[in-house]
Amino acid sequence: MEHVLKLKHTIDALFGNGVSRYLPKDIELTFSKKNGRIRNVYLDEKLLCTLRIDGGLAISPFFAQMLLKSKKFKENCLEINSEAKPFVEEGRSVFCKHVVWCGKNVMIASDTPVLFKGKVIAVGRAVLSTKMILNQNLGVAVKIRDSLKSRKKGEGSL
Repeated sequence: MEHVLKLKHTIDALFGNGVSRYLPKDIELTFSKKNGRIRNVYLDEKLLCTLRIDGGLAISPFFAQMLLKSKKFKENCLEINSEAKPFVEEGRSVFCKHVVWCGKNVMIASDTPVLFKGKVIAVGRAVLSTKMILNQNLGVAVKIRDSLKSRKKGEGSL
């Protein structure tokens, strides 16, 4: 199977049918030297996503913002209030009490983009499902993996 087609199928399987339409045409793929699998996906030298060993995708905030054009993709996101925004941008976890809206496809251990006023400010792994996040006022909802401010600090140091 062609590598780009495999990537599109993975995006559709994880985030909903049709979401892969928003994948740019001129992407660059890097491959693992050991097994030849897709490792990273870039657009103009900006990281879009990394394919995990378990078949999942670790998406960047930049790529999540591109995919947000799809209504189906938005169901994999959650929105936070202004009180939590500065902490989440620094890479801190999102707590249930700060969640304003949560998409119905947020599941435990799924990659979850965190939105503030319709813009992606961070991406992390959900600790709880949609129902649990909306019904609780205590505890962590999403552990942040990549945020906008952490990305700006660490971009030049590779």
